[in-house]
Amino acid sequence: SNIGGTPIGKAAFNKQLKDEMIAYSTDDLLRLADQEFTWCEAELLKASQEMGFGKDWKAAQEKVKNTYVPEGRQPELILKLYNDAQDFIRKHNLMDIPPLADETWGMIMMTVERQLVNPFFTGGREISISYPTNTMTQEQKLMSMRGNNPYFSRGTVQHELNPGHHLQYFMNRRYKPYREKAFNTPFWTEGWTLYWELMMYDKGFAKTPEERIGMLFWRMHRCARITFSIKFHLGEWTPQQCIDYLVDRVGFERANAHGEIKRSFEGSYGPLYQLAYLVGGLQMMDIKKEMVDSGKMTYKQFHDRVIKENYMPMEMLRAILTDQKLDPNHETSWKFYQFKN
Repeated sequence: SNIGGTPIGKAAFNKQLKDEMIAYSTDDLLRLADQEFTWCEAELLKASQEMGFGKDWKAAQEKVKNTYVPEGRQPELILKLYNDAQDFIRKHNLMDIPPLADETWGMIMMTVERQLVNPFFTGGREISISYPTNTMTQEQKLMSMRGNNPYFSRGTVQHELNPGHHLQYFMNRRYKPYREKAFNTPFWTEGWTLYWELMMYDKGFAKTPEERIGMLFWRMHRCARITFSIKFHLGEWTPQQCIDYLVDRVGFERANAHGEIKRSFEGSYGPLYQLAYLVGGLQMMDIKKEMVDSGKMTYKQFHDRVIKENYMPMEMLRAILTDQKLDPNHETSWKFYQFKN
């Protein structure tokens, strides 16, 4: 694969988990990833059967991949998907997006060089689109288009913009900005944005089987990030084995899988960053269950409160929302995930 990276070993990985206030070991998280992946596959089978492909969900996924829009039309698609998400959020009274935050996000095309490590799109103050350029080979162009089809992209536009990363930047400048550098953690950064994907799926944002397959691709992707991050850093998998796992089990285009693994192990991310997406999202889902599903807060109250707290470990966010009195020597102990026997 020509991808580098240095495994840190099990002891160091578990120490980093504890430092991030995650009360689970590498073994626990591998089990979590497998359980979540199994759920995704069961959902994929339902969608595949609805599309007439029976148990061959990869054939159904292949049909979805080939719905890519023509060259040059991706910005138009991103805007449509953004509006779809905002309409859904308003319809279900999930959150009030500040008008200025809704007005001020931007959109750019990603360079060819960045697409080698960012095969999809990234976001923040703007959303950067990964799509074909005139210097790519025909095969590279097709993989880019197939990997960024409308259904795959459906679950992630609001992840990058509002109420995702763009809104995080917007609110972090305005509320408790002193926390940003002191308590910066990917479990909050990516957990908040991934939570919206999980929660909106549960509330029916994906209406058709094709839309469900698209959102489930990303959910399986996040399960896979837990698995390949741990397996690599424990010295059990090579980067090439990680690439093959994404292609064979998740349905990645091979060039996109290479970019994903290169980004994970050669980029500026720490060993825990990629697994923080789903783990942080599940943490937030558990807090939502405790505060919203119980009737203590509405969705709007909950989301408005969380986004104004700025960066911190999710266990500390929960402690604030539930008004816990913590001992100065408090150590992480929160179990936010239910394993099946």
